[in-house]
Amino acid sequence: QVQLVESGGGLVQAGGSLRLSCAASGRTFNSHAMGWFRQAPGKEREFQCYITWSGGSTYCAVPVKGRFTISRDKAKNTVYLQMNSLKPEDTAVYYCADKIASWGSEVRADEYTYWGQGTQVTVSS
Repeated sequence: QVQLVESGGGLVQAGGSLRLSCAASGRTFNSHAMGWFRQAPGKEREFQCYITWSGGSTYCAVPVKGRFTISRDKAKNTVYLQMNSLKPEDTAVYYCADKIASWGSEVRADEYTYWGQGTQVTVSS
């Protein structure tokens, strides 16, 4: 019922910036929060940032706090992840996800119902 499409990934040099976009369509009125996660080869999918859809409250994981910023454009049904001061260890596939329930932890991937296809971010040194 909800479709999420990420875009904006690519190849950047260390220290550079990227802005990822996640366009949502379908029955998005049920959404409580939107989150960004990333998964590097051989690693678990890990939480980056989330934003509540109605109130716009945000939280980012400590390792990226201060470098990454999540935002939303309600009129466009779009969520963004601004990534600055990128490091090679940020290389991963980045996913956006829709958390329908207002309960449960927003930092857990298994609490999210809908996922995008992912967009590759590669940071070279």
